[in-house]
Amino acid sequence: MGGEVRYAGFWIRFVAFVIDTLLTALIVGPLLWKIYGSSYFQDYVDLLQGRIDVAADRPMFAGPADMFISLVLPAIGVVIFWIARQATPGKMALSLRIVDASSHAPLSNVQAIARYLGYYVSIFGLMLGFLWIAFDLYEVSLGQLEAWIGNARLQTPIIA
Repeated sequence: MGGEVRYAGFWIRFVAFVIDTLLTALIVGPLLWKIYGSSYFQDYVDLLQGRIDVAADRPMFAGPADMFISLVLPAIGVVIFWIARQATPGKMALSLRIVDASSHAPLSNVQAIARYLGYYVSIFGLMLGFLWIAFDLYEVSLGQLEAWIGNARLQTPIIA
């Protein structure tokens, strides 16, 4: 991989995350609608309308299909994208790639899975693991430090 390596910053990665979240919602939402109907989304509508207490007694998942579609399916998709394309669609839209921090080679299967599990490590503690990105010299999350996987940017093309 030729070119100078630059690490992608917090904000460009955040924009990629937003793009990925919207694309995931476009896939997950209709599947959940098909299985559970429009009532599945009523609590979210109530939350948006300021009726916060309405959703407080709702179980986390409506059933096994909800858990699979909401958690497992996106995880599989993300890891497959990282292995096959070195990026999720959001990162690809911004010309970013995920690489091994030391060799700048594509991630191994184990690294990709460890990176995804590292997201959960970063979520604990009020998402401080993700906020760490803004202050870290190499701009990696705490979960990525555990797997030592970088979000690098190359001059040609840009990598993250």
